Amino acid sequence: MREERLCVALDFASRGEILAAARRFGAKAGWLKVGLEAFVAEGPRIVPEVAETGARVFLDLKLHDIPTTVARAIAAAVRCGASMVNVHALGGREMLVAARESAGAAGPSVKVIAVTLLTSHDSRSLADLPIAGHPEGIARRLAALAKDCGLDGVICSPRDVREVKVACGSGFLAVVPGIRPAGSDRFDQKRVATPAEALREGADLLVVGRPLTAAADPDAALESILAEIQSAS
Repeated sequence: MREERLCVALDFASRGEILAAARRFGAKAGWLKVGLEAFVAEGPRIVPEVAETGARVFLDLKLHDIPTTVARAIAAAVRCGASMVNVHALGGREMLVAARESAGAAGPSVKVIAVTLLTSHDSRSLADLPIAGHPEGIARRLAALAKDCGLDGVICSPRDVREVKVACGSGFLAVVPGIRPAGSDRFDQKRVATPAEALREGADLLVVGRPLTAAADPDAALESILAEIQSAS
């Protein structure tokens, strides 16, 4: 039985590595993520191949362009078999509405979510940008915009989930990267949480990459994360 609250990030550059990981994790994770590295390396054909595992595919391209271009890209993503696609909330209202309308025309079951702030950002890095401020407050405002535009949810830091749920309601999807089991390397992520912490904050879907895919024993790491998710229920 697949754990529908777990999405494994297939962040590899070759078809062999991507599909090997998809087969390894796809029997137990409800979602598999195809991101920029995999998509640029292998193109749209990799999406239906990953979907053959039976897990749903989150196509993580973080689209951010003019509304027409994003709408067309969303339609293409749906045609290649993605069940969920993301865009940048900073693309603005017109772009977000175009993304939602494009996905709706392609199929009502396809989810469109918006990136609020990357988990590699913190207050210090935001000070270099014209959106300086507290990450949680910025994420909350962008999430409210995404909801108002009809999107299904957002992808946000585990530290922002509570603010997002207060602003947008419990039914608004919170897809959460930056998941790091206790004692694991943070890599380049700044605002992180353990699986149990993220779920307690209200996360709906946990995106886990390197703590699984780069683990010395990926199968043992997967079982440990699954046990933590199930114990947090």
